[in-house]
Amino acid sequence: MEGIPPIEPFLTRLKDLDAKMSEPDFYSDQRTASAISREHQQLSKLRDDYAQLSKIIEQISENKAIIEENADPEFVEMAREDVANLESQVEPLKNEILKMMLPPDPTDSRNTVVEIRAGTGGDEASLFAADLYRMYCRYADSRGWKVENLSSSESPAGGFKEICFLLSGEDVYRSMKYESGTHRVQRVPVTEAQGRIHTSAATVAVLPEAEEVDIHIDPSEIEISIARASGPGGQGVNTTDSAVQILHKPTGMIVKCADERSQLKNKTKALKVLRSRLLELKQQEEHDKYAANRREQIGSGDRSERIRTYNFPQSRITDHRIGMTIHSLPQFMDGEIGDMVKALEEADYQQRIKALIG
Repeated sequence: MEGIPPIEPFLTRLKDLDAKMSEPDFYSDQRTASAISREHQQLSKLRDDYAQLSKIIEQISENKAIIEENADPEFVEMAREDVANLESQVEPLKNEILKMMLPPDPTDSRNTVVEIRAGTGGDEASLFAADLYRMYCRYADSRGWKVENLSSSESPAGGFKEICFLLSGEDVYRSMKYESGTHRVQRVPVTEAQGRIHTSAATVAVLPEAEEVDIHIDPSEIEISIARASGPGGQGVNTTDSAVQILHKPTGMIVKCADERSQLKNKTKALKVLRSRLLELKQQEEHDKYAANRREQIGSGDRSERIRTYNFPQSRITDHRIGMTIHSLPQFMDGEIGDMVKALEEADYQQRIKALIG
């Protein structure tokens, strides 16, 4: 079919999945069974949509033949109406088929580690980092995701110098991966007496949660230090040497975690963050090998790239990657970021479809 890759490899894969799902011990591993079932459902829809598109194209051809061969004006007019109706269905259906043919990103269904750091702008940047944290927590709540704080460092102004948290739920990374980058804010800080607008920034890193099978950490390559926790955690936080810092010698990465009173829990969380950072590094290296033009990648995850501006005086949010502007900043900051996420996902799909069909 013109403009669509051959369907046969997908039908072969569907047949293989049918065989796997009929095995007696298929449900012995619930996680694998769930992943296979989801893939089977998607491929079944791909098969059905492809068959529907083939039928529509055949009907269009038949109706055009009727128009050319029939002399009855009324009959010809009916055939023309049918052609117009059928042709309006072709592109949307073809687009859905191409989306389903895109190679799946194995990390899309992963839980996600999000790191927010205050950038330029001093106290105002730390307050904006806190606003972003709140925004993502509200969005997570609307999606039914769980939020687990991993580590944080508060600023004297009450914001965050940095905060790291884990989002758990369905397709978290698929939705969150487009948030990586520099977020810029333009507003009048609460400390500004003369009402002048300041520009500040915060960086967001979105990392798919790594599993031990993805990244093996050699114990000899890490150095773990223990210290007494400090910060606004009440009296109990300072009574034990529970804060953990892990240095990964080969990369020089340092991860700190002091949110828990238990040293073991802090160590577990710190290792979780380290694995996710190392997985991101590994994926980025692979990406750089094959990406011909990084600027065309919507979800490149480059945190040095300025991706979005939040203009408070004009209640405007602009995403610079797709040129989308939304004029409802209070609602957006309250977690209503779904429309922006969908637009970014669609833009990414279109780039990948373009590469798929050449």
